[in-house]
Parts: sequence; C-alpha cells; structure tokens
Amino acid sequence: MASLKEIKGRIGSVKSTLKITSAMKVVASTKLHRAQIAIENMLPYDRRLSAILHSLLDSGIEIKSPYVEIRKPEKVAIVTFASNSSLCGGYNSGVIRHTLEVLQEYAKLEKKHLYIYPVGRKVAQALAKKYQLIEDYKMIGDKPSYQQAAELAEHLMKLYAAKEIDRVELLYMHYKSTASQIMTRETFLPLQLTAEQKDDNGIMSNYIIEPSVEELVKQLIPQALRMKMYTVLLDSNASEHAARTVAMQQATDNANDLLQDLNLMYNKGRQQAITAELLDIIGGSMK
Repeated sequence: MASLKEIKGRIGSVKSTLKITSAMKVVASTKLHRAQIAIENMLPYDRRLSAILHSLLDSGIEIKSPYVEIRKPEKVAIVTFASNSSLCGGYNSGVIRHTLEVLQEYAKLEKKHLYIYPVGRKVAQALAKKYQLIEDYKMIGDKPSYQQAAELAEHLMKLYAAKEIDRVELLYMHYKSTASQIMTRETFLPLQLTAEQKDDNGIMSNYIIEPSVEELVKQLIPQALRMKMYTVLLDSNASEHAARTVAMQQATDNANDLLQDLNLMYNKGRQQAITAELLDIIGGSMK
C-alpha cells in the first residue's frame, strides 16, 4: 500500500488536473455554442440555394458548366477536415482512419495524381509520412471564415475546370448533436444536380428569371460550391468542439471518481496509522 505522503501527492495532482479539464470543458462548451449558432444560421441558406438550383433544372435547360462534367477519376483531390489540436476524444483518429480507408480505394492511382488537402494540423501530421500533401489551407479550420473557404473552393474549381483533376471529395465529421458526430464523405466536384428536389410543399417552385435561366444557373453554381465549402468547414468546426466538450466532461468525471477513491484510501490509511499508534500506546502501558 502506498504511503500517506504518496497518496496526498496524488490527490494534489488529480485536483490540479481536475481544474484544467473543468476549465477546458467550459472553454470548449462556449466555442461549441458559437459554432452551433454559425452552422444553424448557414445551413438554411445553403439548403435553399441548393433547392433553387435543383428546382431550376425542372425547366429542362441544358447546363453548360465545367463543374458538372463527369469524367473518369484518374486524378483525384481529397479534402479532409480535422483539428489543429488534440484532447478531443476520438475525433481526429476517426477522421484519419476514414481518410486512410478512402485513400486505399485510390491505391491504383499514381501518387502524383492524388492531391491531398489536409485542413487541420493533426491529419496533416498523420498523412505526411506516406503522402505528398498540399498544406496551403492547413490552418483555415481554427477560425472558419467564408473568405478562406471560398479561396479553397475556387482553387479546386480552377483545377477541375482546367481538367487537372477529375474528382474532388470532402471528408469531415458532420455535427449531429453534442454527443454524436457522423463521419461524412461527399463529392464536391463534379457537382451532382438532379431535377427531382421539390420545395417544402412538395411542389416545384415557379420562378421568373432575368436575364435567363441559363445565365442564373451559370452564376449560382460557383456560389453554391463556395457556400458548400464554407458550410462543411463550419460543420467540421462544430463537431470538433462538441467532441472536445464531451472528452473534457468525461475526463472531469474520471478525475472526480479517482479523487473520491484516493480520499477514501487516504482516510483508511490515516485510520490504520492512528489505530496502530493507539495499540502501541496501550501495549506499552500494560507492560
């Protein structure tokens, strides 16, 4: 059994850890609240913009855009979103594991035809030993901004229009709730549009378009792609803070449980020491 001095030292150490995890949980919870507001404000706009695009297709127009052209994926770009720091449970490991699985699917491609865009330092560190990375946008996940997301989207659109890449995929954690984040894989380019989506009443909306439906669709597609990238960035950011909030809450709970066990062990040790001293005194007085 450990000495009382050792147990007391461990109690002090656990108390210090408890203060840190509690503070980190409060910080993560505050950031999560802000991220929730940001994603909740953005999602309706993103969905409505997508709904307008889909609805316009009901007019039977032929879309002439380089961003909807489907090609055989011989050159692929993977944009994977993680965090810049740790202490967020299995968030980063989940993203890294899923990214490696997706990259394995493209193992037949030459490495020079596989473009990996890590958003987040942790996923970049994990992939750097095996793959060549494009790290120009690695740090944009810390404080998501529309301008940074739009720059990444435009860079990818430019490569796709020039036929330097044939497919762009997004890998990120979708924020469902504080306790649940879902690993998501989406095709960013080519943009997949159909004429089947309807409005909230289940009826295709009618629009009066000027100067023309074709011109409006031409302008909306790049805007929709930029908005999609920003929405994914916000979604991933909210998932990170949710994972960190849960991880710090669990760490705090574990520290409290350990502190109770150590206090119980310390008190038992003190009682044993006092009992032993009393027995020595009683034994000495009886001689």
